[in-house]
Amino acid sequence: MLQLTPQMRIYLAVQPVDFRKGIDALAYVCRHKLGSDPFSGGLFVFRNRQGTALKILVYDGQGFWLCMKRFSKGKLNWWPAHPNQVCHLTVSKLQILLYNGNPELVVFPEDFRQLASLG
Repeated sequence: MLQLTPQMRIYLAVQPVDFRKGIDALAYVCRHKLGSDPFSGGLFVFRNRQGTALKILVYDGQGFWLCMKRFSKGKLNWWPAHPNQVCHLTVSKLQILLYNGNPELVVFPEDFRQLASLG
């Protein structure tokens, strides 16, 4: 079973990938395009070109998990317009994204702590 914990590092690959890619090809993308180690335990989220599906790649210490979610109706409601190849999400924002919500519209307690430290 794949468990999401608050301490997980979540990397969202901004550019879409070819969903014919499997574990080895996505691990290559992590290393060479995103500049991250796929064996680090971080969770890597990819989307297809049409915006109708997500893939998650994570190494759990014994092997890789590759999970896919295809939306039965429509396309992703949100995806970052980010100048970099990768952006970071919190676990709570990933959960909203997996339910096809917009994580930028919801403020969580950890976001309040970040905002308080800026002020």
